[in-house]
Amino acid sequence: MSETTTQEAVLTPAAREDVLDLLMKPEVQQSLTVLVENMPKLAEMVTLMTKAYDFVQSVTTDQVLIEDLKGGMDEIVKPITEKAKGIASAAIEASDRAQAETSTIGLFGLLKMLKDPQVQQSLRYAQAFLEVLGERRKQG
Repeated sequence: MSETTTQEAVLTPAAREDVLDLLMKPEVQQSLTVLVENMPKLAEMVTLMTKAYDFVQSVTTDQVLIEDLKGGMDEIVKPITEKAKGIASAAIEASDRAQAETSTIGLFGLLKMLKDPQVQQSLRYAQAFLEVLGERRKQG
């Protein structure tokens, strides 16, 4: 309150007249009426925002919680990163082998490859994937 009193003392008579002129405008009076009518809601909102701010402030300054979150994220991200690195490594190695190999794969070579369990699994996956895409195309 003392701050408001100090500010009033600083206002010059001309500034007071400007404030009074402003307060006399109907739209300003209507806005003030709306503010006063909604004061309980505004007070409740300010209280909730203050609580939310206090919570966020306590969370962001809690080093133990931050370290626990980092550890949890590492536990989630590490396996995914390792798997991605493994797949990338396999892709690079396969690319190197394919470039080094100069022989032609003929019909009998393809038939022999079809017996490989990895090839069969890949073909089943490709078939299922294409079936799903076809079903979705029909639906949408």
